[in-house]
Order: sequence, then C-alpha cells, then structure tokens
Amino acid sequence: MPFTPEKEDQLPLETQVVDLIPALRSFARTFFPSNFEADDLVQETLFRALRSIDRFQPGTNLKSWLFTIMHNAFRTQYKLRRREAPGAVDCAEMPIPMAPPQEWCVLSSELHKALDRLAPDHREVIVLVAGYGLSYKEAADICDCAVGTVKSRLSRARDELAGRMNGVPDF
Repeated sequence: MPFTPEKEDQLPLETQVVDLIPALRSFARTFFPSNFEADDLVQETLFRALRSIDRFQPGTNLKSWLFTIMHNAFRTQYKLRRREAPGAVDCAEMPIPMAPPQEWCVLSSELHKALDRLAPDHREVIVLVAGYGLSYKEAADICDCAVGTVKSRLSRARDELAGRMNGVPDF
C-alpha cells in the first residue's frame, strides 16, 4: 500500500513527530557542526514539543512547528552560552577580583602609624583635605593660615606619607 500525505495525517501525532527526527537532525546540523551538540538540540526540541503537544493545531504544518521550536531552543541556548561563556572576562565562574580583607586591616594600621608620625600641622591639613574632603579655603580657615600654606603643607604631608607607606624609614 503506497504512502500518501492523507494517510500521514491519520497517524498519531507522536508518531508523526518521530518520523520527522531525521529532518530535525539535519536542521540542527545547520546550527552546530558537532553531532553531539546537534543531537542535544534535537533532544531539547523533542522534549519541548512533546511537553506542549496539546498546543499544536491540527491541520497546520507539524514540520514547521517543530523547526520553530528548534530555532527558539537554539536562540535560548545561544543567549545563555554568551552570557555564561567559560573563559570570558566577566564569566560568572571566575573568582571575584577583591583583595582579602586582612590586607585592608594591615594597610589601615600602617596608615594610622604613618599619620601619627607626621608633623601635627601636616597631619591636620591632610586629614582635613584628604580625609574630610574640605576645600583649601575651608582648611585654611580652620587652621588659621593662608590657602597657600595649606597647599604647601598638604603637598609635603602627601610626599612624607607616601614615603612612609612605601617603607622609607626616615623621610
């Protein structure tokens, strides 16, 4: 008995889907050169199709419906792979580039020691300008000196502090 398209519509829908697996594999190979990845895409397509087989409208093209499902599955996988690409710079699996907190504690302690060794007027200016973020004018008003004096003290204090933080014993 010859096979006719009318008889194909009389087969159960699941059987029609199984009959289209070779066409699905061929279409999947257009997305992936690897047989393994193509087979995974076919499997995902079949899973999605059989899960929602009740949504298929009889009388429409089953092959087109399955190809659309495959295309959408590929796009979803593609987006996920781009977002979570192994070896990428911003990969979610890479460690967060953050210094261990104990280094900050050590640096903080060293900074406090270095600040304590500064001359009192240098320490006062660097704390007011660099620490509290005051302007030169505001710092000059608090220290009761000229703006130029604040700039000079701040420059010397920064140089001395940088030297002490870099291990220079007597700056």
